[in-house]
Amino acid sequence: MTSASTSYPQRTREISTTLAPMRRSQPGTMQAFNQLAQSAMAAGALTSRFKELIALALGVAAHCDGCIGFHAQALVALGATRAEVEEALAVAVYMGGGPSLMYSADALAAFEQFEDLAAAPA
Repeated sequence: MTSASTSYPQRTREISTTLAPMRRSQPGTMQAFNQLAQSAMAAGALTSRFKELIALALGVAAHCDGCIGFHAQALVALGATRAEVEEALAVAVYMGGGPSLMYSADALAAFEQFEDLAAAPA
């Protein structure tokens, strides 16, 4: 579990940088994963924001720091509210128990960090 002092914007940049060589050496796999993500997250019967809330909850339940960071970032970009995030996290806690509660704290920290970045003057 990442500590509350983790910088999720920094963490997501580190992951992207670390995966860059794999994008070059395994382009088919990486492009296929990207295409899968784009298709799964495209608005349909469910909005993209609703799908990102599901993805954040699953990232929490799976204890995936990177998933928490990337999906929190996407939720801020999609205009999600803290109340929406908290409700999605409540479902993650219901399904994943105590460990999901601990990762929910990280998810809230990530959401706040990306909100702060989005609100900062350019």
